[in-house]
Amino acid sequence: MKAVMYGAGNIGRGFIAQLFNLSGYETCFVDVNMDVVNKLNEDGKYPLFITDKGEYIKTEVDRVRCANGNDLEAVAREIAEADIMATAVGVNILKFIAKPISEGVKARMKAGRGPLDIIVCENKIDANIYLHDLIAENLNDEEKAYFDANFGFVEASIGRMVPKTPDSISAEYPLAVCVEKFCTLPVDREAFKGEIPDIKNMLPYAPFELFIQRKLYMHNMSHALCAYLGNLKGYDYIWEAAADLRIRFIALGALTQSAQSLAKEHNADVADLNDHSFDLLTRYDNKLLGDTVARVGNDTKRKLSPVDRLPGAIKLAKKQGLPVNYMVMGLAAGLLFDRDDSSKEICEYTKENGVDAALAKYSEITDEDIVALCTEYYHALTKDADSAMDLLIHA
Repeated sequence: MKAVMYGAGNIGRGFIAQLFNLSGYETCFVDVNMDVVNKLNEDGKYPLFITDKGEYIKTEVDRVRCANGNDLEAVAREIAEADIMATAVGVNILKFIAKPISEGVKARMKAGRGPLDIIVCENKIDANIYLHDLIAENLNDEEKAYFDANFGFVEASIGRMVPKTPDSISAEYPLAVCVEKFCTLPVDREAFKGEIPDIKNMLPYAPFELFIQRKLYMHNMSHALCAYLGNLKGYDYIWEAAADLRIRFIALGALTQSAQSLAKEHNADVADLNDHSFDLLTRYDNKLLGDTVARVGNDTKRKLSPVDRLPGAIKLAKKQGLPVNYMVMGLAAGLLFDRDDSSKEICEYTKENGVDAALAKYSEITDEDIVALCTEYYHALTKDADSAMDLLIHA
């Protein structure tokens, strides 16, 4: 059995290819970084370091090789022969891989091969549809008919956190990737065109919208909240923010509010979602992840946009008639985050024009109750973060 893994970066090497390997597949990566391409072909394997209880546990992913992503003929040949495929290249790169994949579609059609499912592991809602449409632009009518009948675009929810590999490890093992222990891959069960493959730790589920929103409105939301409140306390790392009892209390409150709204929206088990809340906070405690407040908080122009993490979670809870105060505290802190250019724009705009104008412009939030609450928290946080959090905790 052969898998094609488009993208030999952190998620490709550190997550998806590991699952392929554990499931008995030979994995052919596709990448344009020639240092990575050559090293994978030279070694045929690479180390994976799993962070657990303050230690790095070394394991190995073997039966791997790599095709040069600039060689359209080679990429097409690998796709034509694949039994399963996945992408993890980053949303902005999808437009560049559409042409090579379309050549694979043509080669597979010419060879008379049947269905091929592509697990789309990209941080964008409806990335599967976006990639499908990009590829279709390169096909004629006959090829499109074959493409639509045989290629499944399977949305995935990527929850595994992949920290920066320490210099001490990368110096000895250039291909090494460090990952957290969490290793479950939820995917959209209804999107497969062929028989669903037996891949270890892959969780096919339908309707899949629950997992998409759980990732965005629980994991991403609480991660950002910890970063924004942690920034106001002067912390550098997420584990420091998560260890602050005030921030942890508010993060758990926000997760509980989001869990309740998701359970109500999708008729899901709130107990399972609450268990996920506690699991997330425990994972944030992992010092070896080395996840920084700056990385998690950066780009508030995107992360505070209308349907993203905090604004989206708040709107869903409001839709369900549920409280939003803990999440709104995170939103207010986000308006004060100024560690990168995107975030400085929102931070300065809020100072000059007010919270109400900023929420309307960047988050499309005009609900009077939410705006009033966010304004109250914003001004309290500008004076003293601990006192502001106490105001919420003891409310």
